Amino acid sequence: MNLLNVLLFMPANGESGGGLGAFLPLILIILVFYLFFIRPQMKKQKDLKKFREALKKGDKIITIGGIHGKIVEEQERTFTIEVEGQNRLKIEKSAVAMDGTDTLAEKR
Repeated sequence: MNLLNVLLFMPANGESGGGLGAFLPLILIILVFYLFFIRPQMKKQKDLKKFREALKKGDKIITIGGIHGKIVEEQERTFTIEVEGQNRLKIEKSAVAMDGTDTLAEKR
């Protein structure tokens, strides 16, 4: 038996392999994709949803489009934010990307 046959669980004497051994490489590929791509993305989406639900009036945020503002009013599906110049914008909750309290401009 050579090493390749052992790793792929293929019979060494030319018999036709069947059962789980034939599908093992496919199963391993699917497992790797799940562990390295799908699962971390699901965790990231879950954390983002939890963050958006925890936002309240007075929190500073940054939208997906890069707009910095402070939440002045909260509705069921939207926020009203106040941006520079005392202008107010109404945005969807799903447009909030991150917390705006740690921005570089505020550290100066």
